[in-house]
Amino acid sequence: MMSLVLVIDDDLRLRELLGRFLGDCGYRVQTAASAAQARAHLASQMFDIVILDIMMPKETGIEFLASLRSTQSLYKQLPVILLTAQDGLEEKIKGLMSGADDYLTKPFEPKELIARIEAILRRTKAKRVTGDNLHFGEYLFDVEKAALYKGGAEIRLTSTEQMVLKILAQHPNQPFSRTDLAHRVGFVISDRSIDVQINRLRHKLEDDTSKYLKTIRHVGYALCPDS
Repeated sequence: MMSLVLVIDDDLRLRELLGRFLGDCGYRVQTAASAAQARAHLASQMFDIVILDIMMPKETGIEFLASLRSTQSLYKQLPVILLTAQDGLEEKIKGLMSGADDYLTKPFEPKELIARIEAILRRTKAKRVTGDNLHFGEYLFDVEKAALYKGGAEIRLTSTEQMVLKILAQHPNQPFSRTDLAHRVGFVISDRSIDVQINRLRHKLEDDTSKYLKTIRHVGYALCPDS
């Protein structure tokens, strides 16, 4: 599946250039001119990586990144590459210390941006696939096998339930819209069918209070193992 990239920059020309270039390289792309527009996109879709300009009006890229990396944020693990016209070491260190995964100085070669995106996505996707089992409460979910256990006993899941839980478990604490979940499941399934699958999973997890499988208002669902 093509990775979904969010480009955030107040420069219309650069947004359009990056959108076309990334699209030509096989990525799905959404663009935003401000932090406020970016939050609207994040509320409705699950992105694989963010390309973020530092110098933006009202809320800078550094301030926006800090909000993504805050303790209560649902986007703490979302990879971010910072873009800036300033090439000083202090600016670079500030960006990386704020939680950026990488840093590019304008002007840059588009091919270098692609190389950095692919390097980050390889690391994050490998971590999602081969990472440790996910524990929450009395439950353990084997991400690779898509198998759910309680006290060593396996809880039987349907193939669709397995896929939905695996998608959520690979991105703990990050919200998915119903549409995005339906798309990632990989076959024809309606948004409302996602609600049915979530309710079935909650029943099997004895999660009637939505402690782990949370409904994120105006967004969709997230698996929050630390709740």
